[in-house]
Amino acid sequence: MTPIIEHLCYRGSTVTSSGALRVVDPLFERAVRFASAVRKVLEVHVTTGTIKKVVADRGFGFIAAEDGKEYFFHRGGLDSSLDFDRLMGGEKVNFEIEQSPKGPRANRVSAA
Repeated sequence: MTPIIEHLCYRGSTVTSSGALRVVDPLFERAVRFASAVRKVLEVHVTTGTIKKVVADRGFGFIAAEDGKEYFFHRGGLDSSLDFDRLMGGEKVNFEIEQSPKGPRANRVSAA
């Protein structure tokens, strides 16, 4: 156990004005700094809808949501519970709405 203490003392220790040795784990200190820098709150809107149209040869489709809006989705945004190649339209789905450069779109689409 002594080598661990010596290693921590060497890499991340400071001596306070009272002469006491303060040992700081560099990995813990980095984690705390990183956590305090990331304080951004992400809002996720999960809603329910129905697959309206699938463009199979292009790999995308549209979902008619319960809020009356239509959302674009890409085959890469489907959860493993759905197989893009078997979608016909009319399937009930849950999805998250995210912002994209072209406007809101459905992501993490899963079977309802």
